[in-house]
Amino acid sequence: MREYWKKPEATEEAFRGGWYHTGDAGYADPKGYLYLVDRVKDMIVSGGENVYSVEVENAIATHPAVAQVAVIGVPNETWGEAVHAIVVLRDEMTASEEEIVEHARRSIAGYKVPKSVEFRDEPLPLSGAMKVLKRDLRAPYWAGRERGVN
Repeated sequence: MREYWKKPEATEEAFRGGWYHTGDAGYADPKGYLYLVDRVKDMIVSGGENVYSVEVENAIATHPAVAQVAVIGVPNETWGEAVHAIVVLRDEMTASEEEIVEHARRSIAGYKVPKSVEFRDEPLPLSGAMKVLKRDLRAPYWAGRERGVN
């Protein structure tokens, strides 16, 4: 890749310092295997702890009533950001906020568990690549505010 088409600012940001910055967050294990855990812009920083939205989404997605889930950080005066889940349930299935939270708590650390759950009837917005448009989901919560993670 040479550049982003007709987006010089994005190109400059991505190719700063002679390196291509993908925006992915990951780690290498002791054997040298690389694990990509999330997009940096989707990472939630809550009380100084990094919460990878994908990890929380994977925990919630195992609930039998969940058709779609997206996890975002929403503004929180105490913690900076709070973990917020947006859930679309399967047709003719039900679940409460408490059920979703307790289901997630079984497989992830307490600080990663959603502090709030929002249910939607319509499908989550998707990009042309069929990825959830989290920036669109975050926008109403962050309108007029500065978010620490780019």
